[in-house]
Amino acid sequence: MKKIFSVIVAFLIFSCLNDKNTPLETDPFFIDTTNKVIPPTPSINCSPDTVYFQQTILPLISSNCAMSGCHDVISRKDGVILTDYKNIIREVNVKSPSSSDLYKCLNEKGEDRMPPAPAAEFSSSNKANVLKWIQQGAKNNACINSSINCITTGISFTATIFPIMKSYCIGCHSGNSPSAGIDLNSYSNVKNYAINGRLLGSISHSAGFKPMPSSTLKLGSCEITQIKSWITEGMLNN
Repeated sequence: MKKIFSVIVAFLIFSCLNDKNTPLETDPFFIDTTNKVIPPTPSINCSPDTVYFQQTILPLISSNCAMSGCHDVISRKDGVILTDYKNIIREVNVKSPSSSDLYKCLNEKGEDRMPPAPAAEFSSSNKANVLKWIQQGAKNNACINSSINCITTGISFTATIFPIMKSYCIGCHSGNSPSAGIDLNSYSNVKNYAINGRLLGSISHSAGFKPMPSSTLKLGSCEITQIKSWITEGMLNN
């Protein structure tokens, strides 16, 4: 009887420890032997009712927060790293989404606001996406932009290209000291980088170009195709 009791206690302790170390029971990410988080392979078409980490949340955080001087691996301001899912999930409380540090800091004032001034404040729609992602379980999910829903003709800067820049690029490439001296916060600047080939080379992760948004984060095939089409069609600004 004592032996059976000991086994049960040991099992319960083991289970509790596992529960404590697992961010979310339903989360599909896994960690390999090098302790690196492996993003899931997209296998479903994107749903307008779901906020996806790989397509929406990671680009927002990477572009606006995980940069030099803030929350990249080297700077780790306030001890916080926001470069990948494994670290971002530490700032999330799925049981009380609105009290998550990741969400609360977006609504703070003054120096406590993320990202801090002079960087632009998150738009209300981006804040809503962060909250909705947490409410939906803060999963490390990904999807495929169906070619059926991807508009690739008549692309304009205002309607399509600039929103892509705002989500993936402007957090680093804007302001008084843009990363690498590259400012992508205006039509004329983006057009110049499109003309010299650097924009397409970087987002395509082509050899000889610095991969953007980063070496581990690439735009979806739909977004890349839209930018290619925009360049081919004469880089409209309407």
